[in-house]
Amino acid sequence: MNPSTPETPLHDFANCHVGILSKLDRVSGLPALLEAAARARSTAQEALDFFRHAVFEHHSEEEEQLFPVVAASASAGEERARVVALAERLTSEHRDLEGRWKQLEPGLKAVAKGKDTTLDVLALGQFAALYTAHARFEEAEYLPLAHRILSRQSNHMDALALALHVRHAPQVVGYI
Repeated sequence: MNPSTPETPLHDFANCHVGILSKLDRVSGLPALLEAAARARSTAQEALDFFRHAVFEHHSEEEEQLFPVVAASASAGEERARVVALAERLTSEHRDLEGRWKQLEPGLKAVAKGKDTTLDVLALGQFAALYTAHARFEEAEYLPLAHRILSRQSNHMDALALALHVRHAPQVVGYI
């Protein structure tokens, strides 16, 4: 329509099209948003499952199997004191990380269910950074030392392997 022509009822129809076309433009982006929402739900559920089962189990294995075996195999004195101090630090970090994860779980559960949530993205970013630092520290400091200690006597490494195997073996309930 020409802006110099006087307004007529036809202007109302033309103006309605502006709103309709604007909404159509937004709704055309809906498939991409649905795909992103589905990825968010899936990612949140996978993280919940993984941390509840694999990561917490990993912490437990380190604390109940690895740390005691390495401490028992370490030479008395400075080496054992270092191993124990490192294990105490790592265990303390496990508790901190597990506590932080439990704070994140409600928001992640809501995301996994496709519900509106106020997921604390700052806390999630901090958790990821802290866990990364924890894993890197353990890999750089504790695990190489544990390897040196347990490698001195192959039966110590074998005992750890057996303990972990037994821990993961399927439990037989009853007999036929």
